[in-house]
Amino acid sequence: MADASLETLLGEAAALRRAGRDREAEAAYERLLARHPDLPDSWYNLALLQRRAGRFDAALASYQQALDRRVSGPEEVHLNRGVIYADDLRRPDAAERELATALGLNPRYVPALLNLGNLHEDRGRKAAALEAYGRILALQPDHAEALARTAGLATVTGPDDPMIERLRRAIARPDLAPPDRASLAFALGRLLDVAGAHDQAFEAYRQANAFSRAAAPRRAGYDRAAQARLADSLIAAFPPPADPAPNRTARAGAPRPIFICGMFRSGSTLAEQVLASHPKVTSGGELDLLPAMVRRLSPWPAALSRLQDSDVSQMAEAYRQSLAALFPGADRITDKRPDNFLHVGLIKRLFPDARIVHTVRAPLDNALSVWFLHLDQSMAYALDLEDIGHYLAQERRLMAHWKSLWPDDILTFDYDAFVRDPRPLTARLLSFCGLDWDEACLAFHRTDSNVRTASVWQVREPLYQRSSGRWRHYAPQLEPLRQWFRDQGLADADPRP
Repeated sequence: MADASLETLLGEAAALRRAGRDREAEAAYERLLARHPDLPDSWYNLALLQRRAGRFDAALASYQQALDRRVSGPEEVHLNRGVIYADDLRRPDAAERELATALGLNPRYVPALLNLGNLHEDRGRKAAALEAYGRILALQPDHAEALARTAGLATVTGPDDPMIERLRRAIARPDLAPPDRASLAFALGRLLDVAGAHDQAFEAYRQANAFSRAAAPRRAGYDRAAQARLADSLIAAFPPPADPAPNRTARAGAPRPIFICGMFRSGSTLAEQVLASHPKVTSGGELDLLPAMVRRLSPWPAALSRLQDSDVSQMAEAYRQSLAALFPGADRITDKRPDNFLHVGLIKRLFPDARIVHTVRAPLDNALSVWFLHLDQSMAYALDLEDIGHYLAQERRLMAHWKSLWPDDILTFDYDAFVRDPRPLTARLLSFCGLDWDEACLAFHRTDSNVRTASVWQVREPLYQRSSGRWRHYAPQLEPLRQWFRDQGLADADPRP
């Protein structure tokens, strides 16, 4: 009878998990394990569900239960724990310990080596990252992702560099899957761009984005009309107030967030690194806290009209508690999520005195930088230059609305102006955020922080201007987009040095 009960509980939990009914599946596994705790695979499955639900400490505890009960493949469990520490809890030291344990159990475990290399990159350890990727390539010489990441850290002497030829040969392999082909093609484009072979680089990036689209054939592409409707609905949801006097009655308690948003690749990581170089500021990185709230407010943004003041207070407090849990003892914390430009209205509803830094960059350089980067296919606009242009125009339109509502609470951080003359803009940024001047903010590239964005290496270099005006290397290919920007009234589509 006990066996039958066990079989029934196992079957119920597994069926709910396969059906995607996560909350019910989690409860079913908890019932099962309360009666039959010596089931390591069930602890493992429970941990997966808990992590997906954002219950990270509970997931770590469940993974430990699986380890204590001698789960098969313990290196995978340590890998999963490492990912939670790195991605969700922002504890890189703990993540590194878990990955080291996984590799101690299985030195040939490629997923742990790949994650270790990525963690070293986040921490600015180029040599250590290359060593991890090199170990993968010694085990699997055709491992596409390890080769692409190695190439991403490489320097080249010209278009005939051996690494460029190695990437070309790898891309030509007939058995290569589209995601791997995309990773390699983006790496090839980068090296050709660095080598000054701009026509070849543009073609490599064109193929890379095509491969990226092929990697997710069932995913809907970018819907320009839907994006415009979203901007319209947000503007309608936050009309100009009848009383233009600012409402700052509800002040944010500690920790105090500083929000940084804007178009992707517009300088948000740079702005965050400058602020994080101040002794009173902690770098929060790209947090999912606000988007997670939005996902629960359905339909968005119409659901905002149903929120009571008590709901808003509870949401603001939940946000602060999440920050405090991620960054214990921190006072000011940056929330640098570029697409939070969509959520400025919600930010100001939650925190009326919030300070928001809006990063901008010359549109053609911005669009090119997005197109040159291997992004998740969920950012569908990033795979096509004209779609990127449309998305950027909608971002500018929406930010113009937010600034009309809260002109004193949103600071424009101009990337191109900053790299030309950083001191006055750094002073303005610190003053806007209520911070005293600190000379360390001009030496932001020396700040020891965990950077988990595509700008991980750029912000660890002294200031350079080579990215401003980069579009001119690709002027013939960008002429249609340049004209479109002009038609949209983006006057800085042809920036001057």
